Order: sequence, then structure tokens, then C-alpha cells
Amino acid sequence: MDLTPTDWQLWIIAALIFGGLEMKLSGFVTLWFAVGALASALAAGLGLGINFQLLLFTGVSVALFASSRTIFKRAFMRSATHFKTGVEAMVGQEAVVMEALADPHGGTVRINGELWTARSLSGPVAEGERVTVEQVDGLKLWVRRPSAALEVPSRKKERA
Repeated sequence: MDLTPTDWQLWIIAALIFGGLEMKLSGFVTLWFAVGALASALAAGLGLGINFQLLLFTGVSVALFASSRTIFKRAFMRSATHFKTGVEAMVGQEAVVMEALADPHGGTVRINGELWTARSLSGPVAEGERVTVEQVDGLKLWVRRPSAALEVPSRKKERA
């Protein structure tokens, strides 16, 4: 009686080891090697050579590892909404003018408890007024009165 394991049995043992490691470690890394080992066990069971088995193991493992982010993103993040954070979240929010916004230098507004340099898109704005953030340019906010039209004022010089 020959107790030497065959190729497919060795691949099954490898798959079990990789599967056990996946349960012990987190991160879906060794899972892909377990799947690759199962594919190679199938190839060995069909009588294909060791070179093909190794190539199949490598190909399946690398392909699944490389595409796992896409697979999980599609499976688990299908209905997730994008949350705006940081500067991106300021656009559309209200701010309070702390230092009057006058041309050409602008002033200061308070938004989310922080002071920001701001310029007005709707003419001079007095201290204490509420404004809406329209865009963020570096460390400067471009704001307008909530009731102001959404058109950017013209900066053409008038002819005398």
C-alpha cells in the first residue's frame, strides 16, 4: 500500500493550509492562494502536468488578488453614498462674515468653527451677515449672499 500523496492531494493540503491562514489572518490575502490551489488540484486530478498546475496556481492566485478590490467594491459598496469631507464638504454650507468682505482684498468668515479668508462674488458684505460658500480656492473661500443671483459679477472696465 503506497501512502505517498498524489499531486491533487498535495494541492488540497495547500488549499487547506491557505484557508486556515485566511481564518487566522484578516485581509483576504491567502484566500486567493487557497482558490488557486483548488484550481491546481482540479488540474492535477485531470492528469495535467506539474508545470501547468504551477502556472494555473500562479495565474488564478494573482488574477484574484489583483481584482479583489474591484470584486469587493462591487459586491459590498454597490449602494454606498460618497461622503464629502474636509474642504469638499464646505461648498454649499453657510458661513458668518467676521470681517467685512470688501473689494479688492476680501475679509474673513467663520465656518465649522474655523476662520477662513474669503472673497465675495456678490459685492461687499457687512460683518455679521450670512453667506453661502460657492467654491474653495486653496485657502480662500469664494462666497455670496444666499439671496444673490448665481451669476458672477462682471469685471469689465467701463469706458469714460
